[in-house]
Amino acid sequence: MHRRVAGIAAAWMLCASAAFAQQDAAGYPSRPVRVIVDVAPGGGVDTATRLVAAKLEQSLGQPFVVENRPGAAGSIGAEVVYTAEPDGYTLLASSPSPLAINQWLYKKLSYDPAGFQPIAMMSRIPNVLVVRKDFPAKTVQEAIAWLKANPGKASFASQGVGTASHLTGAMLMKLTGTSMVHVPYKGTAPILTDIIAGHIDMTFIQVSNASVMHEAGRARILALATDRRLDFLPDIPTLAEIGLPISTDTWNAISAPPKTSPAIVARLNAAVNWALKQPDVRERLQALKAIVGGDNGPEEAATFVEKERRLWGELVRAAGLEPQ
Repeated sequence: MHRRVAGIAAAWMLCASAAFAQQDAAGYPSRPVRVIVDVAPGGGVDTATRLVAAKLEQSLGQPFVVENRPGAAGSIGAEVVYTAEPDGYTLLASSPSPLAINQWLYKKLSYDPAGFQPIAMMSRIPNVLVVRKDFPAKTVQEAIAWLKANPGKASFASQGVGTASHLTGAMLMKLTGTSMVHVPYKGTAPILTDIIAGHIDMTFIQVSNASVMHEAGRARILALATDRRLDFLPDIPTLAEIGLPISTDTWNAISAPPKTSPAIVARLNAAVNWALKQPDVRERLQALKAIVGGDNGPEEAATFVEKERRLWGELVRAAGLEPQ
C-alpha cells in the first residue's frame, strides 16, 4: 500500500513539475534577459548576437541586453552564465572555445563545458588555407609536395597558441607528414598584414577575412577547411576533396545554464530560429561570409557541440599541446 501511495505521489510530482515548467515558459520572459558574449565587440560572434538579440526583443517582448565579457579564451563569460540561475534570464553567446576547446587546453576550468544546454546554432564561418601571393604552389597538392620537399622551411601563422588557426595547421601537418614553423600572433589583423607583405607563408583564417585579399590578388586561398564548397568561391576545393578530413568552421551558439527548463530552451530555440530567418539578419550575416543557421533544434545543437568537442580534442592532441 505504501509503495502504491509513494508511486502515485512520485507520478504527481513529475506531472506537476512538467506543468510548472510549461507555465514558466508560457510567461517567459517577463523581464530583460542578459546575453553574455564571450568575446570583445565587433567580431562575428558579437555581430550575430546583436542581430539576433534585437529580433528576440521584437518577438518575445522583452529586451535582450548584450554584454561582452571577453578574456581567458571565453572562460570569463562562460563562468558568469554557468553559475547563473537556470531561469532563462542569463544566456551565453559564444565561439567554440568555452564549449568545445578549453577543456583540452586547461587542467582546471571554473565550469563544465558539457554542462551548458545548447539552445541554437546562430552561424558558422568557414576557415580557409591562405598562402602569400608568390608562394611556389598553385594548388593544395602542390603545396603539400613543396612542404614535404622543404621540411621546416615554411612558416604558418596563427591567431595564438590553441586557437582554431593553430590547431587546424597542426592537423594539416599531422595528416600530410609535413613540418612548418608555427608563428603565433595576437589576433587576425597582424596576420593579414604580414601575409600580404610576404613575411609569412600561410595561415588558416576565417574566409570573411581572407576573401577580400584573395579577390584583390594580394594573397591566395588554396582550400576550404569546411564540409562543402562555398557559392561565392566555387572554384576553391575543400580539404576533404583531396583526402584530408579537416573541417574547422568558426561557429557561434547560444546556450543556457545547466538545469534550465526544457520548455524555456524550446521557446528560445524557436525564437532564435525565427530571428535567423529574417531577411535583414540573413543579409547582414551572409555579407560576413557566414553560413546562417535557423533550422536546428536544441537536440541537434547539443549533438553538434558534442561532436565539435571531440574534434577539437583530436586537434589539440595533434598539435602536441599539454593542458596548462
